[in-house]
Amino acid sequence: MVDQYCGGRPSPARRIHLSPPDVGPTEEALVVAAMRSGWVAPAGPDLDAFEREVADRVGCGYAVGVSSGTAALHLALVAVGARPGTVVVVPTLTFVATANAVTYTGAEPVFVDCDPATGNVDVDLLPDLLDDLRRRGRRVAAVMAVDINGVCADYARLLPVCAAAGVPVVEDSAQALGSTYEGRHAGSFGRVGIFSFNGNKIMTTSSGGMLVSEDSVLISRVRRLSTQAREPVAHYEHRDIGYNYRLSNVLAALGRAQLRRLDGMIERRRALRERYAKLFASVPGTRILGDGDAGSNCWLTSLVVEPATAGWRAADLGEHLAAHDIETRPMFKPMHRQPAHLGRRAVVTGAADRLFASGISLPSGSTLLGADADRVFQVVEEFLVRHR
Repeated sequence: MVDQYCGGRPSPARRIHLSPPDVGPTEEALVVAAMRSGWVAPAGPDLDAFEREVADRVGCGYAVGVSSGTAALHLALVAVGARPGTVVVVPTLTFVATANAVTYTGAEPVFVDCDPATGNVDVDLLPDLLDDLRRRGRRVAAVMAVDINGVCADYARLLPVCAAAGVPVVEDSAQALGSTYEGRHAGSFGRVGIFSFNGNKIMTTSSGGMLVSEDSVLISRVRRLSTQAREPVAHYEHRDIGYNYRLSNVLAALGRAQLRRLDGMIERRRALRERYAKLFASVPGTRILGDGDAGSNCWLTSLVVEPATAGWRAADLGEHLAAHDIETRPMFKPMHRQPAHLGRRAVVTGAADRLFASGISLPSGSTLLGADADRVFQVVEEFLVRHR
């Protein structure tokens, strides 16, 4: 398939990315207006409004916009008391920022395996782990939950376990803005929740992130720390170590435009998820990770392949799509396998290892429409016919 002809010869089809940003005239108009307002440096009316709008969307009382999802994780952990001498329980199936943010505080990450059906934290492993850490005299600063691919963790079971142990939950909803669980929005379940607005997320501010919480004291502390912990005096006075983490007003304007379009972007990703599910429904040895979760924002669609049944590997499909300039990505390599975190304590069942070996994330962006979407599915169908 070709997009156009040049010099009498077909030009190559353009590359299709996994989850590119979806921006247009609405974003341009709000960003230009923010620049013309003079509020170019961090802070300003668009940032104030963006925080209110995200808090309202999520159903939390307060929000703080920061420079990245990683910065949001770091500040959230500092706010709940992660520091040297403490531990934080972290799902092993996650992006490395989740674990790295723990180490920024001086705390020790302890990894725990995932539910093979969703990729989210395996709640059944937590009670014994938390009891064991308590018996060993280890102070657990937090349990982190990660809402993988936009599917929320099992909070109905997770929250009581953590409450019984007296441990706060930090919700890493970097991938899950717009997702819901039992009628509540992702990010609203823990003591504090975070979102990422990286370029590949469900919505973007180019780079950026946000914390949300019902705890006004926690939010006030986070807001102060995100601006170098400057004291409210005329000169520069700093009693605490702070960070240069504030989101800029211009990028907040971009976020406000994206938030207005969020529901439409989710619906387009959901339509792709349903199309993939229909395509693979009759293919033995395959399943969509977390399929059937009606509250998911469908950020990424990941396929799990059992080679013994399917007769091919997830990597084979990835290589075939790459040959047609279509981007895919393996599932996250578990944190307990990452060289940067080798030797950390991990409670594992093998579920995350199996998902890493057998999972592949397929093009899922809200810009994947029309002929480009047809091209992806045609190439996948060609692969399935060849391996049938």
